[in-house]
Amino acid sequence: MSWNPALDPGIPTGDAVDAIETVIVARARDLGGFEVRRALPAVQRQMVGPFIFFDQMGPAEFLTGQGIDVRPHPHIGLATVTYLLKGRLHHRDSLGTDRWIDPGEVNLMTAGIGITHSERTDGEARRAPLSMFGLQSWMALPKAREDDPAGFHHTGRAELPELTGEGKHLRLILGHGWGERAPAPVTSETLYADAALAPGAALPLPDDHEDRGVYILSGEISQGGQSFGPGRMLVFRPGDSISVKAGPEGARLMVLGGATMDGPRHIWWNFVASSKERIAAAKEAWRAGDWMHGRFRLPPQDDAEFIPAPEN
Repeated sequence: MSWNPALDPGIPTGDAVDAIETVIVARARDLGGFEVRRALPAVQRQMVGPFIFFDQMGPAEFLTGQGIDVRPHPHIGLATVTYLLKGRLHHRDSLGTDRWIDPGEVNLMTAGIGITHSERTDGEARRAPLSMFGLQSWMALPKAREDDPAGFHHTGRAELPELTGEGKHLRLILGHGWGERAPAPVTSETLYADAALAPGAALPLPDDHEDRGVYILSGEISQGGQSFGPGRMLVFRPGDSISVKAGPEGARLMVLGGATMDGPRHIWWNFVASSKERIAAAKEAWRAGDWMHGRFRLPPQDDAEFIPAPEN
C-alpha cells in the first residue's frame, strides 16, 4: 500500500533536542565468532514499553558446517520476538513447535508460566556458508498474564503491513502504528517496526504510544540537531511530536515502544517476573529436571541435551 500522505515529517529543532530522554549505547559481546549487541536492559532504562531485552545478532558469516546451537533452555513471564534480516533459524519448543524463521518473518513465543525452546542453524542450513543478521527481543508480560499458558505464533512476511513512499519503507512487526495493526497477538499495547530510510528521508513516530524508541542498525539518523550511528538506541519523551531523519547514506532502524509496564521486573537468567518468589520457583523447577511431570518439558524434537541453570 502507499504511504499515508497525512504523515508530515516536521523534523524538530532547537528546544526539541530535549525530546531525547535517553541514549543507550548497545554493549557488544563476542559469543565465539558471533557478536551480539545488547541495548536492553541498560543502566539508563530497564524497559521501553514492554520491551525488557533487546539484542542485535550479528551480522555474522558462518562457514559450511558452522552455525548457531542454542540448546534447550526455559523462559517464564515474557514473550520472545525473533526477527531476521539475513539467514535462517530453526525454532523448536516444548509445545511441539518445529519451525524455521526466514528474513522478514516473525516468531512470537509467549512463555507465560513456562516454556522451553532451542534455536539452531542445523540440517540444510549448514551445507553451505550462511550469513546471519537479526534481532531478538523479550517483552515482559503484564502481572495478570504471567501465569498464562505458553503459546507460539508465526507470522509470514506477506502478512505484515507495509508502508512505502517518500523515501521510506516500513514493515510493522507487532502491535499498531501509522494507522495499521500487525496480526500477531500481544498482551499489552505494543509498537515494533522495521524501517529503511533513503538519504534525507524523514520518519514520523506514532504519537499514540506512551514509550517510543528507535534502534539504529545501519547508517545514521538525526533528531533535534544531533546525529547518531549504528548500535544506538534513542528513547524519547512521552507526548512529544517526534521525527527522525536519515543521514547522507540512508538508515535502517527498528522502532519500538508501547505502554509502560505495570511495575518493574526482576530478571534472572532467562526468567522475567514481577516478584523474586516467582523467579525462585521457576529456578527450582528447572533444576529439578522432572521433564515428565514437572513444570518444564524439553522440546520433543530436541530433547537430548539442555542448558543447566547458572549457580548464582
